[in-house]
Amino acid sequence: MKAALRPVLELLVVFPGLLLAYFPVRSYLNQSPGRLAARLLPLMAGACVGGGLLCLRFQCPTEAAQAVLALAAALVYIKTLRISHWKSGTIALSVCAVFACINSISRAVSAALLIYARAPWLEPWLCLSAGIFYNAACWLFTAAAYYPSTRAVRTMVEDDHFAQTWYVFWVLPLIFILLNIVMTPRYQATLQTGRVLQVYIVFSIALLMLLLCFYAIFLLMAVSLNRNARLRQENQLLVMQRQRYESLKAAIEEARQARHDLRHQLNQISMLVEEGNIEGLRGFLARSVSRIPSLETRFCENGAADSVVGYYCGLCGREEIPIHVRLDLPETLPVDEMDLCLVLSNLLENALEASLRTASVRRQITVTAYLHAARLLLIEVENPFDGTVKEKDGVFRSSKRKGDGVGLQSVRHIAERSGGASTFTYQDGVFRARVMLRG
Repeated sequence: MKAALRPVLELLVVFPGLLLAYFPVRSYLNQSPGRLAARLLPLMAGACVGGGLLCLRFQCPTEAAQAVLALAAALVYIKTLRISHWKSGTIALSVCAVFACINSISRAVSAALLIYARAPWLEPWLCLSAGIFYNAACWLFTAAAYYPSTRAVRTMVEDDHFAQTWYVFWVLPLIFILLNIVMTPRYQATLQTGRVLQVYIVFSIALLMLLLCFYAIFLLMAVSLNRNARLRQENQLLVMQRQRYESLKAAIEEARQARHDLRHQLNQISMLVEEGNIEGLRGFLARSVSRIPSLETRFCENGAADSVVGYYCGLCGREEIPIHVRLDLPETLPVDEMDLCLVLSNLLENALEASLRTASVRRQITVTAYLHAARLLLIEVENPFDGTVKEKDGVFRSSKRKGDGVGLQSVRHIAERSGGASTFTYQDGVFRARVMLRG
């Protein structure tokens, strides 16, 4: 019984590994946690027991079984999430790197226990006490990592402006996994030779500490970059509001000048009426009306949304793209105004870029936003497009660069963070984005 338990214990660490990997991404599951656990637990438990029994039957080490099981668990993990494969794959590799370091420490503990008991090395697995230590250490690390993984790591996952770093960070955990594999002796009894065990223990602990330090530095860097990205967004919104303010000032000045000239125009009209010059009166009225500035510069009572939409209306007017705006938003909203501005700016930015690549006769953007049931804010942006929309697993590809598009992912994450939802459809050459923000 003990002989069968030893290889099984080495494989059972897949459970704390999966739990730790799901901590920062639990809001991105494509199914409920209960249903996922009901399907995943029996599958992983059967794989661990089956793999351990196979290792016992053929008297082979568990390294190959651990690699196959980790790969299978990583694939299942990636498929059950609604985020970029770069992010989910990097998180899985990061967990594997930590557990690889703990495995090396457990191997050293096993050798130390056998030396203390003056027992020969029990090839090819850890001794029973070391197997228990291995699982306990993994569970303790998972418990200790709960708070940072559900706070700092989760924030990093949700931030789309940090997405580029995910494309290179996976190299770090992969290097540590390879280092642990390379420094493992080919024959386990080597650890009982001379001072090899002492050096191995020092290297194993040093690798784990160094890896955790790298993770901490990466998280601090992520917090700093997230803050800078947030400031850039706020500065962009301030620029939009300032441009909107300048446009309003110009319109107000034109209206003031028009009112100043109104008295003289009325005198001129009176003279033409007294003279009976109907044709002259008609021409004068036509010229006067053409000089009156349009004051239709306010779309809704909410200043933030009005500024963003007004900014993009100005851009559309410059590019001669018709834009139809229907905003029914009060001055005070039940949702975060910053979130609303980010959603509107991302959607309108995408619509504007798509319109610039569309035939001029088909260019048209429609924006609608209103409150529903006092707590729900509904937003819809519609625009025609030419060409094809690239989408994979619900993630849209960028049309400006290689990789995933950031704008729509940001909109989706903002909606989900507020408890709302978002849908993006494209058919018959028309792209529609519908977003619900919950107050």
